[in-house]
Amino acid sequence: MMGSPQFFGAAEVGYFFAMMVYIACFVFRSDSVGKAATVITSVSFVSQTAAILLRWFESYQMGIGRAPLTNLYESLEFFVWCLILGYLIIEFKYKTRSFGAFVTPVAGLALGFIDLTAMRTTIEPLVPALQSNWLLAHVTMSFISYSAFGLSFAVAMMYLIMNSENRKGSAYWFWTIMGSIFVSVLAAMLIDYLNYHILQTSVAGDKRDILGSTLRSKSSGVRLFSYIVAAIFTAVVWRYGGVLKRTLAYFKISAELLDELNYKLIALGFPIFTLGGLIFGAVWADQAWGVYWSWDPKETWSLITWLAYAFYLHARFIKGWRGTKVAVVSVIAFVTVVFTYLGVNIFLSGLHSYGEMP
Repeated sequence: MMGSPQFFGAAEVGYFFAMMVYIACFVFRSDSVGKAATVITSVSFVSQTAAILLRWFESYQMGIGRAPLTNLYESLEFFVWCLILGYLIIEFKYKTRSFGAFVTPVAGLALGFIDLTAMRTTIEPLVPALQSNWLLAHVTMSFISYSAFGLSFAVAMMYLIMNSENRKGSAYWFWTIMGSIFVSVLAAMLIDYLNYHILQTSVAGDKRDILGSTLRSKSSGVRLFSYIVAAIFTAVVWRYGGVLKRTLAYFKISAELLDELNYKLIALGFPIFTLGGLIFGAVWADQAWGVYWSWDPKETWSLITWLAYAFYLHARFIKGWRGTKVAVVSVIAFVTVVFTYLGVNIFLSGLHSYGEMP
């Protein structure tokens, strides 16, 4: 009988496959390929939903009885679930699959992080700091907002691609560099996966091994070669980035729609993050550690993230910024989201250390 690990595994394989099919759909502009991508994504989403419910049920069978949201593995799975749910809603509402080539790589980044770090996936009792009714609301709302911010990042990148004409323009430079960094990191994680899990040439499970096959290799020669390859890739994207703009034009998405959708996603995510991520988190911190705010690295970067999105809304409403300017802010703000949740766990430590990898 299949349990939650098998359903999670099937969903992860499905999402990676869907990411490649969506990119193929975007490149070759094929409706039949796009329909296949939608089917694969939908089936994977159903499998992941079953996995989350099964994991919840299994915790009760083990006498633990808790929602599957209390460690890094479970929260990342929930983030991907929210992200894909939001994407499917957008795809069906706006009747276009072009978003898939930009959203599914964000899910791939989160799932790749899970696979590479060999984080604990077993169901374990809650540590005392997590035994609070505020936890469910804090974590759930935080990751709903993160998924909205992830979708806004993808939409903002699409806007910048569509609206940057001149290769020498600052917006064009910005999206080609940011997009190249994102793709390079994703590619480096795939190489890590082949190295650690297929070829087994290094010890999996050490969080310091992330990007250790390329950009963070112990060999200076490998590091130098990796950065040179990444720089060449960035130059190629800069030179031929106009192809992406012409491809996007095929899907007949207006710049106004992307700008408005970017705003709606942030307008949805910001109050949820404010309430669940900061306020509920502070209440929970007071119960767990006796203080509402302790400038823990996770708390500090959460505040930076909040300020970044507050600046987006301030610039849009007070300064009247639209289009390219707010799209750039949206992309930068999502970088703070990624560092708040993954970067802090890799490079820093603090009171949230229960969420680290083993």
